[in-house]
Amino acid sequence: MIASLPMYDWPEVRDATDAWWHGLAQHIGVAGELSRIEDYASLWRDPDLILSQTCGYPFTHEFRNRLTLVATPHYGVDGCEAANYRSIVFARHGAVLESFRGATAAVNTPDSMSGMLALQLVFAPLAHAGSFFGNVVWSGGHLASLAAVREGRADVCAIDAVCVGLARRYRPRDMEGLVEIARSPLVPGLPYVTNAAEAGMIRKGVFSAFADPSLQTARDHLFLCGVSMPGPSVYDRILDLEARMKHAGGLKLP
Repeated sequence: MIASLPMYDWPEVRDATDAWWHGLAQHIGVAGELSRIEDYASLWRDPDLILSQTCGYPFTHEFRNRLTLVATPHYGVDGCEAANYRSIVFARHGAVLESFRGATAAVNTPDSMSGMLALQLVFAPLAHAGSFFGNVVWSGGHLASLAAVREGRADVCAIDAVCVGLARRYRPRDMEGLVEIARSPLVPGLPYVTNAAEAGMIRKGVFSAFADPSLQTARDHLFLCGVSMPGPSVYDRILDLEARMKHAGGLKLP
């Protein structure tokens, strides 16, 4: 049995993440601890994966038709609406988007919905022949992207609304000197997924855990406020937005 919840597993909420997982495991009917490895994406390929959470971009691209959707958690933070979320674009000063032409963008990873595609979707309408930014700093994570902009190594970044909520509550210093300049379109939130054949049983356990009052404290620490099963086709919105952007000329990252 393998399980992981890597997307928002910050040190500040690790105890809450463990408590939430233990509750999930009890309701699903499994036992074991969360796997925490640097290459967390490799776990999504493991046939023994019972439950994990992935970004919507790999779910709709590399792992399309390979991972089974279990459910989509809801987060009670600014920028989220039920099962959907958006990214918030930050800079060191407020300015019109056009003024960032030729600037340096900080991007967490090339397969990130919230840090890569969201940034492209915001700035693509301003791109000429697919070009807008002068350079890209590949940061490796949202916190590193915030630091790159804050410290002047980059000028702009797009950050998952849930990460922004976590930073504002648990790491407010990481937000100092940063100004919101835009928001990306809403897309389906980061899904819980499995490789197990018993996806229906796992889904039932997840819904039961969300209804368990004894897990409320853990959910509150993680901003979890609900869950739904939107259906895998809902995630095609990510593909549609990407396709429309590319059809209109797109925006290539340097």
